[in-house]
Amino acid sequence: MSPPESTEAGSGANAPALGARRGVLPEGDASLYLHPQTLARLGTFELRAKMIVEGVMSGTHRSPYHGFSVEFAQHRPYVAGDDIRHLDWKVYGRTDKLHLKQYQQETNLDLMVLVDSSGSMDFGSRSFEEASGVGRKTSPDGRTYWSKFDHATAIAAAIAYITLQQGDRVGLLVYADEVRAQLKRSSAQGVWRQIVGALSMHPVDRPTNLLRAVEQAMSKLTNRCLLAIVSDLFVDLEQLKTTLARVRHRGHDAILFQVLDRAELLFDLKDEAPFIGLEGEGQVRVDPRAIREAYLEELRKHLDGIERLTRGFGFDHQVVSTHEWLGPTLASFVARRNAQIKRSKHA
Repeated sequence: MSPPESTEAGSGANAPALGARRGVLPEGDASLYLHPQTLARLGTFELRAKMIVEGVMSGTHRSPYHGFSVEFAQHRPYVAGDDIRHLDWKVYGRTDKLHLKQYQQETNLDLMVLVDSSGSMDFGSRSFEEASGVGRKTSPDGRTYWSKFDHATAIAAAIAYITLQQGDRVGLLVYADEVRAQLKRSSAQGVWRQIVGALSMHPVDRPTNLLRAVEQAMSKLTNRCLLAIVSDLFVDLEQLKTTLARVRHRGHDAILFQVLDRAELLFDLKDEAPFIGLEGEGQVRVDPRAIREAYLEELRKHLDGIERLTRGFGFDHQVVSTHEWLGPTLASFVARRNAQIKRSKHA
């Protein structure tokens, strides 16, 4: 099912111009995309992979691979492509199902952050001055509104910061219809500034192709990683299903941060106005009051579909509103995720 067409459009004075391009942030202006208070709130939390991940250095995470350790941890279902040497044939004899033995070893977490820079991400109804928290009335490229892409960059910067604080590696991929920019995974000093710089200079005027972006990202991954996809997820659910299936098949973990503007979530617009498609769909004049009920029903179905697919593959999904401060939202998400991991280990 395709998402509601009207959720990819702006209206009235808040509608960003088609083809708008982002300005380039000076290196010292990372705070524009992540308030220092958010960093302080998040710095005490760990971002852990729910699925056991492989690593190459000693750290705070667990690896399932035989040879790293002789300590047995648990079983997990066999996935096509797994090494059959680790199959537990006794379990197969009892259950007629294939399971792998997993072993534990302290290893690092590799995080790959994928940020959607397609046209729909350029919509926003919140003022830049209020959202940025640094007293600026406009963005570096002159916008007075805080876009979904602004919020996505803040999320990306936050989770990169958490992961680097743990001493783990972070990589970045910015995509639309194809990969727009990519930074290889690193934990080196200065990599966070490189991530913020890469996020600040890319256009947001193209359609999106999530499947292609994820496939291009995974083609460069030689070990199992945590993929954090930051997008409004205005994609066809069948494409999303295919994407998540391929992530699971390759053995990666995933978190989907779905960034939506409050106007998209509530659709509480009152005046008839032209709605401008931000990915080449054109323009249509709409009375929002006449379609609000139908719109909200379609949006609910789309959100429910994303949640169902994500949970079905064992991944995490979090809706993030551009009108909410990131600190409490992300801290609550990370705490909840870590609690789920601990419960699963003791189940």
